[in-house]
Parts: sequence; C-alpha cells; structure tokens
Amino acid sequence: MTKILLSMAVLSSISMAGGDVGSFENSDASLSELEQLKSRVAALESQKQTPKADDKTANKKIEKLEKKIKSLNKKLNKVKAHDALDNIKFSLDVRNSVDIIDYTYNNYHYKGQDLSGTTASNDSLFTSRVFLNMKSQASKNLSFQGQMAAYYIWGSHLMGDEDPSMKSWAASSKATDTLFRIRRAYFVYNDDDQPYAVSIGRRQASDGFLANHRENNPEPASPLAHITNMEVDGAMVKLKTEQFMPLPGSYLKLIYGRAHAGGMETLYDAKGYKPYAQNDGDVNENVDFVVAVASLYNDGQYNLMGEHAVILNTKGARTGTPIGADLPDGSGKNKSLDAGTAQLSALSLQVDGIGDEINDFLDDTVLFASVAQSLYQPDNGKELLGSTDDETGKSVWVGATFPDMITESGRFGIEYNKGSKYWTPMTWAEDTAIGSKLAVRGDAYEAYWNFNLFGEKNLPSQVRYTHIQHDYTPNIRCSGWVAPQNVDIEADDIRFSVSYKY
Repeated sequence: MTKILLSMAVLSSISMAGGDVGSFENSDASLSELEQLKSRVAALESQKQTPKADDKTANKKIEKLEKKIKSLNKKLNKVKAHDALDNIKFSLDVRNSVDIIDYTYNNYHYKGQDLSGTTASNDSLFTSRVFLNMKSQASKNLSFQGQMAAYYIWGSHLMGDEDPSMKSWAASSKATDTLFRIRRAYFVYNDDDQPYAVSIGRRQASDGFLANHRENNPEPASPLAHITNMEVDGAMVKLKTEQFMPLPGSYLKLIYGRAHAGGMETLYDAKGYKPYAQNDGDVNENVDFVVAVASLYNDGQYNLMGEHAVILNTKGARTGTPIGADLPDGSGKNKSLDAGTAQLSALSLQVDGIGDEINDFLDDTVLFASVAQSLYQPDNGKELLGSTDDETGKSVWVGATFPDMITESGRFGIEYNKGSKYWTPMTWAEDTAIGSKLAVRGDAYEAYWNFNLFGEKNLPSQVRYTHIQHDYTPNIRCSGWVAPQNVDIEADDIRFSVSYKY
C-alpha cells in the first residue's frame, strides 16, 4: 500500500508537468490531485477488504493500477540514469587568509646593492582565493574535471599583467588579481575492463603527493609535489600495472606537455602576416616536457611513489654575454633563452599508521619522507644556473601529521626541507607567502594545525608557521639563467586561514 501511495505522488507530478518525465514541479493543483488519488486507492482497498459481489472488479482495478505504477517506475529509472550523467556538478572552495611576514637580510646583494643588515615585513597581508570546481560524466567511461580560480590580495592593484613571467597556468597559484582563470580542465577516458586510461588538458599538478597535508587537502593531486608544484598542459596515458604485476596499488602515468610556446607571432604583430607561426632557430624555443609518475607500492599503509621529468629547451643564457644584455646577433636579450635540458627525479614514501593497532593515536599518525634531485645540462655555448657544466641539486623533505587530541578531527603537522646550492625544481605555485619552501636552497621548518572552525566540516581552517633559511639565492621561479650565490636570508610567515568548502 505504501508503495502505491508513493507512486501516486509521482504520477500526480508527471500529470501536472504535461507528461514530461524529466520535469517535476510542486503545486497546489498537484497536491489536490494527489489527495484525490489517495481517496481512490483507499476506496478500492476498502472494496477489496469488504465482501461484495464486485470484489473481482475492485481487484482488477488495483492490479491494473499496479501495472501502470511498475511501468512508470521503469521510466523513472531511465530518467534517473540519464540525469546522473546529463549535468555538471559544481562545488566551491573559498579561502581567506592573513599572513604576517618578515625578512632579515643578514648577507644579500641585489643588482649591485648591498642589502645586508636590512629587514622587510608586512604585518597584515590579506588574501582571498576562490575555486569553482566542475565535474561531469558523459558516460560510464568518460568524465571531465575543471576548476576556475581567482586569487587576489585585498586592496591591491591588478598586478598580473605587470609580470611578463606570469603564465596562464601559474597566475591562479599566486596572489594576483580578481580575474577567474582556468586552473584545471581535462577529460579522462577510463574503462575498468582495459589496462589503461587517457587524459588530455590542463592537469591537476599543484598540491600533489605529500603537499596535500600542509594544504589541508585529504586527497593529493597526481604528481609528486617535491619536484612538480604547478599546473601543466599536457596529455596523459595511465597504465594500470597492478592488473599484471604483483604490486598492490601500482600504476604508471606517462605525460607529455608544453610549458612555454616560444617565438610565436600573433595576428596583430607588425612583422608580417604569419599568425601563430614560429621561426626556425629562434632563441625563444618551445619548452616541452616528458614526465613519468609511478605508484610503486600502495597497500593502504605504505605508499611509495616515484617521478622523473625531462624538460627540453630549459631557459638559461648564452656564454660570453652579460645576463640581460643584447645578444651579439641582435636576436634578443641574454636571458630566459633555450639553453639545455633539465632532469628532475623524486622518490616519496608515506606511512599511514605506526605499527599495527598499537593504539588509536599511532594508528592515526602519518609519517612521510622524500628525496629528490635536479640535474641541469646546458648545451654547448650556453649556461644553466650560471654554469657551463652539468650541475646537480639535491633535496630532502620529511614530515609527520597526527591527531591534535583537542578537536574531533583536527591534526598537527611538522615538516622539514633542506636543499643544496643548485636545487631547482618546478614549483612555480607559491606554497607559502614567502615563496616556495619546497625549492629552498638551505633549510625550511614548518608547523601547522588543521582543524574545523566551530566544529563545522565545511569550514576547514589552519594556523601555520614557516621559517626559511636561504643559504643561496632564493629559487623564485626555477630561473635557469640565475646563478645561485651565497646569501644569508631569513624569512618567516605566520598564517591563519579559514575556508568554506561545499
């Protein structure tokens, strides 16, 4: 009987919508008709329970009505299946932060100026960041993910266009202006019955593996943050190696992409009509990259991942000409020019839980460690990182997160990073307001507390302190034409942030 009454409500709605199964509306008229249908069913049930000569007639009416309901349920199931795919699901992530930053220049020279002994600070840097997330699934095997982003400083001028190095894939990861930009936009083809998946577009490559803890994100993005913390435009093929190798959770991703399109003229250039064409031998060549990301082992407690990236035409300089000066052939300035190859490698391990059910605190403790290396190889007659020789940089990153024992789901975290003189990863995204701590050439210490403000799971918040000791020229944007020099710079950042996620 309950099933009949519930289905009557659906029948009434469809009747009021003109028979359109995909449209349902509530109205006084539909409610009135529903009451009438309830009365009819009640009367029929009464006839069915009361011995009368026309019992068979009442039963037939009920059976006929039930058949119509079954037919309607089939149609509704089709509608539900269609609507589950035929839409774009939106979600929101709005973060507001205040940073207190300080710099102490114990030993630093910049463009001929001796800044040693000076300081700089900002006691209230307010920023807001808005992520508008999009997801859709056109079919069982084909899906799309996108993210629009705006990241800006309160009360600031528009500064995105003033920095020529501000690429479209980097601007949404640095506090610039209120413009919405495409941070992620890619589709994935994934058939569970096939040992591969394919994806093309702007990939989710910031806040990756291990960096998600300090960013208060439960799930990491695809790459290893130790060497890649920037959005990338590329195509990916994922091989599900777990299906034919005795390694739980293993897979291999192969990515090709482009970080810079060089020497390209547009329709409005005054050098002749050749829009989007490139001149052969231009000093400003395309920067392409090939990346291999592998989950080597993941049994739920131990998660070991590796990554190797090769960047072609990495930007550097020519030998024999001062940095920034005109090249002898008049083809451009001796800065940010194709100069060689960079190779980046990382091996990262995360351990979810210490021991095996020793106690709840240890079970919920996460430890992680990562080692990484950068190798810059200049071409003949060119230099990278101020050297004509191959230069290797190394980095170590260790950390832990554990329950705060104060709030229901809050966590404390501590991290340490150390990098050598030539350590130069691809970390354009600002993981702190004082620059990338992942790219530090020196030491970085960090402590943070992630918690839900007022106990609301939709208000994830953070208090974080970061101290960076630069022993060599800070690695601002992986600038291959900048030679690292000995410096002594201390940077501190105290941050409080609160987000709204829905």
